[in-house]
Amino acid sequence: MMSSDLDFEGIRGLKPLDVFPGTLSERAYHSLRTAILELVFPPGALLPKKEICVALGVSRSPISEAIAQLASERLVKVVPQAGTFVARFSMADIREAAFIREAIEVAAAYELAPKITDTQLVALRRNLKIQEVLLIDGDFVGFYQSDLEFHSQLLSFAGYPRLAGSVEILWANVGRARQQILPERGRLIATLGEHLAILEALEARDAERAENALRRHLRQLVKALSSLQRTRPELFDPE
Repeated sequence: MMSSDLDFEGIRGLKPLDVFPGTLSERAYHSLRTAILELVFPPGALLPKKEICVALGVSRSPISEAIAQLASERLVKVVPQAGTFVARFSMADIREAAFIREAIEVAAAYELAPKITDTQLVALRRNLKIQEVLLIDGDFVGFYQSDLEFHSQLLSFAGYPRLAGSVEILWANVGRARQQILPERGRLIATLGEHLAILEALEARDAERAENALRRHLRQLVKALSSLQRTRPELFDPE
């Protein structure tokens, strides 16, 4: 794995530690993780520990602990004698994460549909109204965050709020890759249409229709990321 160091402007993109809770190493972890997930640190970038320590105003110890946690989540790759790199995408990992997420979310949608409340439907409708505005504004980052919230709401409303956090960790690398395709022409409107189909099935309280709509939505993403691998192979690990 080869890449150049992040430039100084990239390092300055780190959020300050005081915006995060926890111990020093936990805050360093959250700062680095946020920069990786938001693509401030791009796939393949070499993370210069010295410069990161200076930017965050900490010693090497909390940074090393943070990197160990990020490595366990496969967000960074530590290469002996070479350095620490932001992980490139892996289609094998993406397919595995998509398989697990589909099993979880499709089952949740099936359970949720017959029992969804009017209040929960209002919350989902409001989320999609926000997505419409973000689409019009071309706000890809905002749309992505609203999309995450929509899926988190589905799990929470089905009665599995703790699953949302587990899925977020599982989906972190997929989310990074997904942000690469959101700016593609027609991608946001297609995603919004798929979300609306899920909502309509829930409004009808039709479990099988909700199940199928969510499954179609999740599978479209894997197809799109397979296409990204063909057009941007430098973002992916060779398989």
